[in-house]
Amino acid sequence: MANNVPILPTNLDEVAILLDVDGTILDIAPRPTDVSASAALRHTLGRLAERTGGATALVSGRSIGDLDRIFSPLRLPAIGGHGAEIRPSVHEAFRRSPAASLDAGLRRRLAAIATAGTGILVEDKGYAVALHYRLAPEQEGAVKNAVAAIRSSFPPGSMEVLPGKAVVEVKAAGFDKGTALRELMSYPAFAGRCPIFIGDDTTDEAAFAVLPEFHGVPISVGRALPGVANWFDTPGDVRTWLDRIANGHGTIEQ
Repeated sequence: MANNVPILPTNLDEVAILLDVDGTILDIAPRPTDVSASAALRHTLGRLAERTGGATALVSGRSIGDLDRIFSPLRLPAIGGHGAEIRPSVHEAFRRSPAASLDAGLRRRLAAIATAGTGILVEDKGYAVALHYRLAPEQEGAVKNAVAAIRSSFPPGSMEVLPGKAVVEVKAAGFDKGTALRELMSYPAFAGRCPIFIGDDTTDEAAFAVLPEFHGVPISVGRALPGVANWFDTPGDVRTWLDRIANGHGTIEQ
């Protein structure tokens, strides 16, 4: 079900569809590697890419390589690694932000947190380290306290901590989904369009924050987020809405 979703442009030539992945168009799985995209969703996104003239993109904390694996054989423009990577067109290789490197010593210290208790999964992306405790929710406090202790031993402003749904992620400072979204909107397929960004978590707030610059529309999933008045209840509702507009079964405001 969609809640309070606004009236949007009916012409897909006027919009850019920007989609977070985990928790937004895909249901969250116990392990990051368990996630996959159905053939139906791949078809929907492919149709949207055609109908928007290439202005349909994924905006994720995952790497672009991981997104390509999940949605294979479909490839879309993408922002990966919370803005560390950007691919404005499927005809281009992705580029990594110069600010994206995370100190190797910091990555090792963060990974060692997993030894504090069973059920903590470490996802080392190079530019970020994610500590997942979905399999051990009782470890939430221990994980967050350990990350805070490590953060305090580094210079202020040298890293950013992103709390999410049963995960804490640490990345280098200096880039985020918002800075990358702003860059993406300068490329030919996206420039001059109204960006519709759908996200589900606090890690998406940086992208929501830049949408007013482009008269864009923020939509959250699962709950209302600060400054976001429009939301869908579940990723399934988002998929249904995307399918309707991709296949011409209704106007974009439904």
